[in-house]
Amino acid sequence: MKPFAVGVLLSPARGLARHWPPGARAAPPPAAGSVAQARGRSNRAAAAAAAGGGGVAMAAGEGLVSVDYEVFGKVQGVFFRKYTQAEGKRLGVVGWVKNTSHGTVQGQLQGPMANVRELQEWLRKTGSPQSHISRAEFRNEKKIEALEHKDFTILK
Repeated sequence: MKPFAVGVLLSPARGLARHWPPGARAAPPPAAGSVAQARGRSNRAAAAAAAGGGGVAMAAGEGLVSVDYEVFGKVQGVFFRKYTQAEGKRLGVVGWVKNTSHGTVQGQLQGPMANVRELQEWLRKTGSPQSHISRAEFRNEKKIEALEHKDFTILK
């Protein structure tokens, strides 16, 4: 019997890597600010990483926004929170995501307006591979002077 190969399975449509066998790592993550790390991010997020900013990138004249959201449909038990966190990080958006007791997923997004809009569209139409989104609602959108979160976190 041949042993399993340790490697990374990529899902190009989702931009996420899966390791096989589970728990195995093929290689350490790329160094912070490297070109390899910046690949797969939006141009703004890649530019920030390459510049060593490490945080949310902002285009000239573009302000920060905060928006609350709730996603309805088959969004629990399908790794929706994990994929939302990964997509938020890829786009350079911070905030949080959690399951609710009534079967939805809620959270908050903060970042440059264009990046937040891109994540809103992802929440409306894409989600995790096994999810089925019936609708996404966005409320309390406001301009903010500074980010209130350091990262994109999953709340229990």
